[in-house]
Amino acid sequence: MNILKIPDFTIDHSRVVADLKKLLNDNRQKLASYLENPQPTWETLIAPLDDLDDRLNQFWAPISHLNAVSNNDKLRVAYNSCLPLLSNYAAEIGQNKQLFAAYQLIKESEAFKDFDKAQQACIDYALRDFRLSGINLPSQQQQRYKTISTQLSALSSKFSENVLDSTKAWEKHLTDVDKLAGLPEKRRHAAQQAAAARGMSGWLLTLDYPCYHDVITYADSTTLREEFYHAFSTRASDQGPHAAAYDNSVPIQEILQLRHELAELLGFANYAELSLQPKMANSSQQVLDFLQDLVLKVKPAAKAELENLQHFTQTSQSTLHPWDVAYYSEKLRQKEYAINSETVRAYFPVTTVISGLFTIANKLYGISFRQKQACVWHPDVIFYELYDEDDALLGGIYFDLYTRANKRGGAWMDELVSRRKLADGKVQLPIALLNCNFANATEQQPALLKHEDIITLFHEFGHCLQHLLTKIDHVNVSGLNNVPWDAVEFPSQFFEAWCWQPESLRLLSSHYNSGEPLPDELINKLIAAKNFQAALFLIRQLEFALFDMRLHIDHKCTKEDVQKTLQLIRNAVAIMPIPDYHRFAHSFEHIFAGGYAAGYYSYLWAEVLARDAFSTFKRHGIFNRQLGEQFKNTVLAKGGSVTPEKLFIEFMGRALHNTALLDYYGIKTT
Repeated sequence: MNILKIPDFTIDHSRVVADLKKLLNDNRQKLASYLENPQPTWETLIAPLDDLDDRLNQFWAPISHLNAVSNNDKLRVAYNSCLPLLSNYAAEIGQNKQLFAAYQLIKESEAFKDFDKAQQACIDYALRDFRLSGINLPSQQQQRYKTISTQLSALSSKFSENVLDSTKAWEKHLTDVDKLAGLPEKRRHAAQQAAAARGMSGWLLTLDYPCYHDVITYADSTTLREEFYHAFSTRASDQGPHAAAYDNSVPIQEILQLRHELAELLGFANYAELSLQPKMANSSQQVLDFLQDLVLKVKPAAKAELENLQHFTQTSQSTLHPWDVAYYSEKLRQKEYAINSETVRAYFPVTTVISGLFTIANKLYGISFRQKQACVWHPDVIFYELYDEDDALLGGIYFDLYTRANKRGGAWMDELVSRRKLADGKVQLPIALLNCNFANATEQQPALLKHEDIITLFHEFGHCLQHLLTKIDHVNVSGLNNVPWDAVEFPSQFFEAWCWQPESLRLLSSHYNSGEPLPDELINKLIAAKNFQAALFLIRQLEFALFDMRLHIDHKCTKEDVQKTLQLIRNAVAIMPIPDYHRFAHSFEHIFAGGYAAGYYSYLWAEVLARDAFSTFKRHGIFNRQLGEQFKNTVLAKGGSVTPEKLFIEFMGRALHNTALLDYYGIKTT
C-alpha cells in the first residue's frame, strides 16, 4: 500500500525553534540507541536513520518553502534562528566517528554483497559524505568545520534576503501615459491595478521580473529602459538607487573566504575541487576545458548575431546600449520572422498550457494528474495528485506559478516529501513543489504565458518528474537525491524540447478569446525563430559559468577582486561592453544561495546529455510511447542509484555525442 503525506502549511512561527530543538534532541537520543548495537545492519541502523532524516525533512521542508514563497518578518526570524541548529546537527552527524565506523562495518560485511544496487549506493555515498564532512579531521578542525558551515548557511540566507528586499524596495510611479508607449496592454493594466491597490493614480512599475522583462523588451522610452536596467543590475549592491542599503558585497566576500577555508580544511586546493567531488566532472580543469571549447565554437556565431542587431539598429540610433538589446532584438525578431511575442502569448492561457503539459506527460509516460483539495499557502496555489496507467497513486505536486510580494524571484523546483519504504512495508510517495514567477491575470485578461514562460514551466516540471517517477524506495538515492549536480538538469532540459514541437504547441494553445489553437502559420514562424540569437544566449551562459568557476578556483574574494574576475571573464568571452556600475554577482543567487557554487556549468554540461537524448525522439516520434517508457524506467526512475553515464548509455544504447548541443541550437562550427 502507498501513502501520500500532505503537509499542513499553517505553521505557528512562535513554536518553530522550540519544536526543532525538541526534534533534533530526540533524533540524537535515538541515534545513540541505534549505535549501541555492535553488529549494525541495514535493518537496525540505516532504515531507522532514514526515519529520523525523513521526520526532520518533513518538519523543515514546509518552513523552508514558506520562507521562499511567503516571506515575512516573523517567519524570517524563526527561519534564520533555525539555520545554526540545522548546520550544527548536520555537522554532528557527518563527524560522528561511531556512526562512520558502523557504516564501514556494513560496507565490509557479507550482507553488503547481497544488497541491491540502490542500497550499496546509499552506503558508498554516505561514506563519501563522511569524508567530505571532516570525519578524519582533528577535533579542533572539526569544530571549525561546524562553525564555517553555520556561518555559510546564515550568509546564504542573508544574500537571498538582500536580493528580495532590494527588488521590493524599488518602483517607478508614472502618471504620464506617453511614457508607457510600447508596453503590452496586459502590462499597462497590471501597472494600473498595482497603483490603484496603493491608492495611487496612474501606473506603478516594479523590478519583479515579469514587469522588468516587459519594460526592457517593449518600452519605447530609452530613458525608461535605461532607468530600469540600472536599477535591476545594481540590486543588492554598493551601486544604484539603494546603494549599500541591501549590499551583498560583504556576504559575498565572507562566503568566498569561508568556502576556501572549508576546502583547505578538507585537503583541497580550492572550493571548486571540493564542489566537484560528488559531480560527474573529474576536475576543475576538465570543466574549464569544456567551457572554453564551447566559447571557441559559439563566440564567432554570437559576434555575427550582435553585428546583425547593430546593423539593424543603425537606422534608429548610432550606439547600441545594453538596455537596448532586448528591445531591438524583439523588433528584429518581428522583422525577420514576422512574429510578435504578445500575439503568440494570447494563445497560451495558463489553464490551457497546464492541460497540454499533462497531456504530453500522459502521451510519453502514461501518467495522469487530478486536481485535489489540499492545504496551500496562497489561493493561487493548486495541488495535483499523480496516477499511473493502472490508476495507482504515484505522488503529488503543488503549482505556485505567479509573482507576488514576498516571494523569491526566478523559477525552481523543490522536494517536499521523498519516496521511501517505511518500516511497515508501505511506500511513502513523493511530493514536489513547482514555483515560477509568471504575470498573473488582470481584470481584462486571464493569466497568459509567453513562449519562454512555457519553456521555464516545462523545465521545472522536468525536475518534478524525476522526483515523482522514481521507483527507488531507499530515500538517499530516490528521485533527485544523490544525482550528481552536473546531471540534475538533464531531465529538465530534456523536457524543454517539447515546447518547440508543432504537435505539442497545438496541445498547449487556445486563444483566450476565440479558443482557437495556435495556427500553423504562427507555429511555423515560432519554430523558425527558435534559434534566433541562440549564440548570444549561450555566450552569456558561458560567461556566468566561467565566472563561477574562476571565482572558486582563484580564491579572490574582496569586492574589487570579484568585480575584476568578472571583468576578466567578460574581456575574454563577452562581445558587448557592460557599464562599470553593473553588479551581476550581487544578485547571482544560483552560486551564493542556491547550491550551484562551482557548479553553474552544470546547465551546459547536462544540456549536452539532454539534447542528445531528445534526438532519438526526433528520429522516432516525439510521442513515441516505447521511448517514453524507456526514458521513464531509466533516467527518471533510477534516481541516484546508478551513475548518469550508465543511465544515458542504457537509454540511448551508445555513448554521448558531444555535438548535440550545438546542433540543437543550429550553431555551425568549422
